[in-house]
Amino acid sequence: MGVCDLVVKRIYELCKERGITPNALSYMSGISQSTIKSILIGESKNPGIVTIKKICDGFEISLIDFFNTEEFLNLEQEIK
Repeated sequence: MGVCDLVVKRIYELCKERGITPNALSYMSGISQSTIKSILIGESKNPGIVTIKKICDGFEISLIDFFNTEEFLNLEQEIK
């Protein structure tokens, strides 16, 4: 599972924990619904850190909290 897959999974986890929809996240984070959808369906292969920071702001968590999961911590460095 790559970084983008883990970002998508984490967004879904956080939505579920908070009982909100991706559309609600869009409103809370100030990111368009189309951008959120693009990330979640894998169209956006590399959401930027600014976008992820806005998502974190919508969830009222830090970037550290977003990435502080077992899967991110065990992620192998991607070499391309």
